[in-house]
Amino acid sequence: MEGIQNPVIPRSVEDVFGDFRGRRAGLLKALSTDVRKFYHECDPDKENLCLYGLPNETWEVNLPVDEVPPELPEPALGINFARDGMPEKDWISLVAVHSDSWLISVAFYFGARFGFGKTERKRLFQMINDCPTIFEVINGNAKQYKDQSANQNSSRTKSSGVKPRQSESQTKASKMSPPPGEDDESGADEEDDEQGAVCGVCGDNHDDFWICCDACEKWFHGKCVKITPAKAEHIKHYKCPSCTTNKKIRA
Repeated sequence: MEGIQNPVIPRSVEDVFGDFRGRRAGLLKALSTDVRKFYHECDPDKENLCLYGLPNETWEVNLPVDEVPPELPEPALGINFARDGMPEKDWISLVAVHSDSWLISVAFYFGARFGFGKTERKRLFQMINDCPTIFEVINGNAKQYKDQSANQNSSRTKSSGVKPRQSESQTKASKMSPPPGEDDESGADEEDDEQGAVCGVCGDNHDDFWICCDACEKWFHGKCVKITPAKAEHIKHYKCPSCTTNKKIRA
């Protein structure tokens, strides 16, 4: 099966983490920006289907591999059978949980295969643990982890926690600015307090062009929702893919 093949086998901790992040990005796309396409591909009338995240940040729904044992751990089997048996949001969340478990199993399969020791396994887990889970991102509960770059920390603007009314020009500028961070002004427990918004699609907080949804007030990287700065200039009220989809379903 094409989705499980690996042209380049990861061998170092950094390689394995890079593989993890690529697969994770693909799964996030399937369950967020590409969720309508994913939903339709999971036809309950088809055979047992699996959701695969690929190292190149893409995804595919496909049958499990024929070889036993498989080259890599397999994702949850038969996700399509449960699609119509529960509310769509609950089904997506269930797939997200299984996807998180699969990502961990693939990463530590590589670790075991290439003889990672205790220190390497610990470092790999820490790198993975610094990323919000797919389940957290999909359900809007992703936490902002401490920025690894001093440049990222210094670029975050302070937020009072109160969102005052603004003029249309101020609102547009704010909507296109990076999301606010939360600096610890008391100086206590700096690591825990350096938390703020993350992208509602990829779950990361790296510096980039951002846009805020006027419906759910979540922040998104422009590239993750296919909005350029030039296009954003002409958007008065932006709605993210999830809010747009929910509106269509209710209609």
